[in-house]
Amino acid sequence: MIPGAPKADNPDDYLAQLDGWRLATVEALRAAVKAAAPLEERIKWTHLVYFSNGPVLLIRAEAERVLFGFWRGKRLRHIEPRLKPGGKFELATMVLRAGEAVDSARATELVRAAVALNHEIGDPSKPSV
Repeated sequence: MIPGAPKADNPDDYLAQLDGWRLATVEALRAAVKAAAPLEERIKWTHLVYFSNGPVLLIRAEAERVLFGFWRGKRLRHIEPRLKPGGKFELATMVLRAGEAVDSARATELVRAAVALNHEIGDPSKPSV
């Protein structure tokens, strides 16, 4: 288990376990994501994961940081240089700490570009054909 991460069965319960800057950050990211594209939102791997033709992005609150990551994030670094590659697939994640934020217009641009990549290239969690 990730230290400080909520344990929840649904997204609203996830948010209910947050407070302070982490709650404000996750709420702002979640609002930008929902406004950007019609995505399926669910809890997977103990955090918020959004799907459109496979996993698109994640929002994960931890004790000292909030992660905003994209399965095809390596292809989105021209939009947001704070995305750092790591993990499987083409994952890249932005680390946000107290006092840091993502502009809602930038978040919207990232989400729309990530959704477009999933529809153009396919589900990033499945092997390419």
